[in-house]
Amino acid sequence: MLPRLGLLLSTLLFLASCAMPPDYPHFQPSDNLPAYDQERFDHYVRDTRAWIAENRAFLSDDRNLEIQLNTPFERRPDKPAERGILFVHGLGASPWYFSDVATAMANDGWLVRSILLPGHGTRPADLMLPDNDDWEKAVAHHANLLGAEVDELWLGGFSTGGNLVTSHALNDENVAGLLLFSPGFYPDNGYLFLAPAISYLWDWVDVDEEDNIVTYQSLPTRGAALYYRSVRTVQKSLKTARFDKPVLISMSQHDSVLDPNATLDAFQIRFPNQQSRFVWYGDTPQELDDPRITALTSNLPEQRISTFSHMNVLFAPENSYYGEKGSHIIFDNGQDGIPLPEDSEALWFGAWGQGAAERYHARLTWNPYFRDLLDSIREVTGDS
Repeated sequence: MLPRLGLLLSTLLFLASCAMPPDYPHFQPSDNLPAYDQERFDHYVRDTRAWIAENRAFLSDDRNLEIQLNTPFERRPDKPAERGILFVHGLGASPWYFSDVATAMANDGWLVRSILLPGHGTRPADLMLPDNDDWEKAVAHHANLLGAEVDELWLGGFSTGGNLVTSHALNDENVAGLLLFSPGFYPDNGYLFLAPAISYLWDWVDVDEEDNIVTYQSLPTRGAALYYRSVRTVQKSLKTARFDKPVLISMSQHDSVLDPNATLDAFQIRFPNQQSRFVWYGDTPQELDDPRITALTSNLPEQRISTFSHMNVLFAPENSYYGEKGSHIIFDNGQDGIPLPEDSEALWFGAWGQGAAERYHARLTWNPYFRDLLDSIREVTGDS
């Protein structure tokens, strides 16, 4: 869904956004949003799970699995934890996005929590309900809640969630460090500023078949406007502020949503801690002289991978849904005029809109370097 945002907000497709969605529950908002300010995290999980069960527009016969993968969760280590991290997902995504990283970090002794941003977990139309304060307050509340239980608080975020946790960390001295996966600081789209205005004229930017139980495929204009507000907030802060504590940033050179080079520049200027690391998936950036930056090739022909996508960094190859042999493949990947191969062994993988004309590319949804990413996390957090 997000990879289409730049395209669908462009002038050429502006009028196409007027199309009415089909009369399905996915495109009709719920009556309300769940509370997120419970005094105990287990009560928050309980209440949110019940709300998802009542309001979700289910996509499969396995309703319990859909509820589970969209519900906030906690991973506790075997021993009492001194360190904790709060993860925040991206636009249209779910808490489950952090399940692989969370399991590994809990095994390393961390108390790990992953929350649900208001408007997610049920149906795309529910992104019409929250405002920017709901997202910022949810992050602040759960950062404070976790911070009261551990001696050292870290925050982590994917895409839009990266914007939210970074903005919070720049104003919260209790945050000891950040883990940012494809943070959405700098969108590769000059039309995003139109999203708030469009939200008053039309309800939908993108309407698609909903077939993914952990990610919305359709996007209300209100959701695009909320992402823009997160961008505006974090960019304003990063113009003047510096985050002097450790940070890990990982990003694909071929990210179809964001401007990776702008993020790389910001890392070198605004995140000066020498323990920080930037993991760059792609060709080694020219004139690179910062030893904190590691480049890993994203062209892996022996694995039928041409490029890395916006989303794949978070998922282990063994992941049962998005992994190398997972149950869900994102075939709709922005390629026109190239037939889908009948032989699955001829299918290649890459970023959205991969343009190799002789090959059909599905979306890459797992990270071949996942274990290396965990090592980078341990290095930045001081666990190595």
